[in-house]
Amino acid sequence: MKPLTVKEEEIMNRYWEHGEMHIRELQALYDDPKPHVNTLSTLVHILEDKGFLSHKALTPRCYKYYPVLSRDDYRRGTLRNVVNKFFGRSYLNVVSALVKDEKISVDELRELIERIGENKK
Repeated sequence: MKPLTVKEEEIMNRYWEHGEMHIRELQALYDDPKPHVNTLSTLVHILEDKGFLSHKALTPRCYKYYPVLSRDDYRRGTLRNVVNKFFGRSYLNVVSALVKDEKISVDELRELIERIGENKK
């Protein structure tokens, strides 16, 4: 999965929240000053090339764009990329780093283990 820039992720969040829409509808979701339609159109086409969006033609020059990748799939893919890149493909190394950096307590770790046990039942 290709990574998203901050602006691309901002657009994807709007598509994930609102579903399919025209570029003008996307533009309307922004506060003033709104980004230019051409700027949004360029970013939407990049997102299509990356496989995040697709479109359906309503007329020869009128398209509605929609997400083809869910937010959850994006999260999983992003997490997998981080684990592979920075933690030697080991989720154990991730948890160890969280514990070492005190981002997760031993009690929270126990709770996590209990949740995992419940999910396996």
